[in-house]
Amino acid sequence: MRTDFSPEQLADPATAVAEAVIRKCVHCGFCTATCPTYVLLGDELDSPRGRIYLIQNMLEKEAEPTPQVVRHVDRCLSCLSCMTTCPSGVNYMHLVDHARAYIERHYRRPLAERLIRSLLAAVLPHPGRFRLALALARLARPTAPLLARIGWARPLAAMLSLAPRNGAGTATRDTPRPTAPVGRVALLQGCAEPVLKPEVRAATIRLLGRLGYQAVLAPGEGCCGALVHHMGREEAARDAARRNVDAWSRQIEADGLDAILITASGCGTTIKDYGFLLRDDPVYADRAARVSALAKDVSEFLDTLDLPAGDGRGLTVAYHPACSLQHGQKITEAPKRLLARMGYRVKTPAEAHLCCGSAGTYNILQPELAGKLGDRKAAAIDRLGADVIATGNIGCAMQIGMRSATPLAHVVELVDWASGGPAPESLSRR
Repeated sequence: MRTDFSPEQLADPATAVAEAVIRKCVHCGFCTATCPTYVLLGDELDSPRGRIYLIQNMLEKEAEPTPQVVRHVDRCLSCLSCMTTCPSGVNYMHLVDHARAYIERHYRRPLAERLIRSLLAAVLPHPGRFRLALALARLARPTAPLLARIGWARPLAAMLSLAPRNGAGTATRDTPRPTAPVGRVALLQGCAEPVLKPEVRAATIRLLGRLGYQAVLAPGEGCCGALVHHMGREEAARDAARRNVDAWSRQIEADGLDAILITASGCGTTIKDYGFLLRDDPVYADRAARVSALAKDVSEFLDTLDLPAGDGRGLTVAYHPACSLQHGQKITEAPKRLLARMGYRVKTPAEAHLCCGSAGTYNILQPELAGKLGDRKAAAIDRLGADVIATGNIGCAMQIGMRSATPLAHVVELVDWASGGPAPESLSRR
């Protein structure tokens, strides 16, 4: 695409990056076929190509974002399916993230939106606050139908509906040292997953221990920053990245790390991008790049190891590839290969490239679109008639789990079970 940024505008590093991304777009429209919002709505402005036009116009004119531009940018899931499809290598992720940060700085949202977004940013990245919020949500759940009829309150209704009916668990912090360690890895502690599904961390630690890897939880590490980053709160995301880079750097310098393992693929996409996020920080740029290089999805790491033969018990697994894994990190075969090596029969649903609608806070802030995508995804998975659903991202697990009667487990839980660990909680209950 032709651009018309001034030399003064291009002196800003972030604008220069955005301009380079825009110029790569050749208007081909391949992205429209795989964009979930375009598939649902059929509106060109709700496609990546349409959003690029809107973002370019806004940035070139240094204009105050209009409600129309904000609406269409907000509807983007950041599923990055367009990046898989694009033949020109357009880095849409960096462009839409920059647009969201620009909107956050230059657009004043209605009061209700500002309060809800501030509430999410203040609660979700903090496990203690999140655990308390879930307890309160269970008490307030009966009000969800009423709130759903009030336009500005629909995100609150979505929050109440998404809250698990059972109590939040507590993730283990016990990381026993193997008798003959062959390596040392750090586990991302994260924010939502240890509250919603703490058994994933427990399964990961057990499995790594049997394989001879010492797993460590780095003191001082916390939320990866993805949740606030996708709401345009760029500085808050950078602060989270710096905190984590500090925590993992201390582990690297103390006893070394073979990898930083992530069990929530949405977090993995962000951590692998820390080098870009902190590229202009003279204190953190090099260390952030080192952290990004060490970051690996747990399935990506396990797929490289010599695993013992597994007992899949003749089960058929419907594998749901999270967008952040298949599009954000370009990891498509490792989880399926891993499950097959463990003795499971693996199937993938139709439209596996389309997002389930979770997308961080999307199913709260855009509940109607997220609901349609979630229903579509669950129906496609259920048609496989599998014994269990496997995925590698907590958001997908919650979004699909509330719509399907088939038990759902993280990929690492199934690998742990097939290689000697206990049955995943979702299966043991049955």
